[in-house]
Amino acid sequence: MSTPKFRVAICGGGIGGLTLAVALSRYPDIVVDVYEAAQSFHEIGAGIAIWPRAFKVLRKLGYNFEQQLIQRCGYEFTDKYVPCIKHRKSDQAVGVQLFELMSKGNQMRFHRADFLGVLLSHLAPSCRTHNGKRLKSYIQPFNGRSRNSPITLIFMDGSTATCDVLIGADGIKSAVRPCMLHELARGMPPDRKQSVLSCINPIWSGATAYRALISAEKLRARCPDHRVLGGGITQYLGKDAFFLGYPISLGKYINLAGFTLQPDLVGTAYEADARIPRRSFEGKANSEWVGELTAEQFVEPFKNFEKDAKHLLECVEKGTLWAVHTVKTLPSMSFGRVALLGDAAHAMMPFQGAGAGQSIEDAYLLATVLGHKATTLDTVPRALAIYDKLRRPFSSDVARRSRLNGQLCSFQTDVPLHELGKTIIKNFEWSWLTELDGALEEAIKLVENSSIRIS
Repeated sequence: MSTPKFRVAICGGGIGGLTLAVALSRYPDIVVDVYEAAQSFHEIGAGIAIWPRAFKVLRKLGYNFEQQLIQRCGYEFTDKYVPCIKHRKSDQAVGVQLFELMSKGNQMRFHRADFLGVLLSHLAPSCRTHNGKRLKSYIQPFNGRSRNSPITLIFMDGSTATCDVLIGADGIKSAVRPCMLHELARGMPPDRKQSVLSCINPIWSGATAYRALISAEKLRARCPDHRVLGGGITQYLGKDAFFLGYPISLGKYINLAGFTLQPDLVGTAYEADARIPRRSFEGKANSEWVGELTAEQFVEPFKNFEKDAKHLLECVEKGTLWAVHTVKTLPSMSFGRVALLGDAAHAMMPFQGAGAGQSIEDAYLLATVLGHKATTLDTVPRALAIYDKLRRPFSSDVARRSRLNGQLCSFQTDVPLHELGKTIIKNFEWSWLTELDGALEEAIKLVENSSIRIS
């Protein structure tokens, strides 16, 4: 093997980090190390939804990769308009069907463990994975002759490693983000510095999620013709609370995800302003974002919903409660030879099922600029700045659209019921009417023409 042009360390072995590792496998002159904090690769949570825009990105990783995903999904991808999400007004004794969202192309739904398994099976043999490696901090050289010297990674277990490029794909509680933002804020005026540093810690969005898996067989025994068993997603909407259900694992389970929203906090979740006071989530302890729920606790926010919803809720045996945290809109997703990806950069509310797809888009565009033949160790900072220029505005917009969808589904806007369907569909159309290809073309143009200023 020839001498590599640089070594990339990916901190975080979730969907975004592993997608980046798979995408970088197309470039044999880049050495990749993946550092995962857990002792084994796994994903917390049950269902994952991929909209057509992001699935078209995954298809670029190869035919075999796509076919393995389809096998685990249980249905083929199509570009035609298909029924996707039924929306019902359910906070009343007799529910009412409001509208059905039609998407141009399937929303592809997986069990997270299945999805992660496909990614792991497509890692290049040269990609080295390291488990039990939780990053504590890093040191990035800047000055003079040492500016291209290796970045030093410092792990919680006391060990160290080096790399030329560091990608923080380490989730909402990222260790890379605070280090990078401190670097970015160095030398700034006090007010600007305070604003940048206020983006370090995740904040409670004001939304709380209720998650459970139920047995499809149990639901079928209780209600053989239940609409959720027929496939697709059904959302049961109510004032300040709603939940949805859909089959996963080839119809073996029904994934339930419910939400309650506190309007004042949800409305200010992305403001990068240190002067805005916010309440913390009041769990068993402030640090506990996830907790176990009994069946009774899971059902409580939705206890007055329609009978169709109650059939699902009566099948719940236990669940988990998640305090939905977000990351404020960052001033940058990169600094020097360090960049953030996925939830580490733009953790968003889950109301469009877009978080995983955005991390996939991040990963593919990042691999494109790093892998380009014109990118060298000297020009890595420019490549990462191109990534930031093209991805940060888009992911920020998706985060805001996701928040709006939650507000619409919990009747927290002024949109009348008869216009709700049209408004939600318009808010969703980016996920099937747009593609990443334009940004990829722009990225390649900027990499190849260094005279074009990036601002």
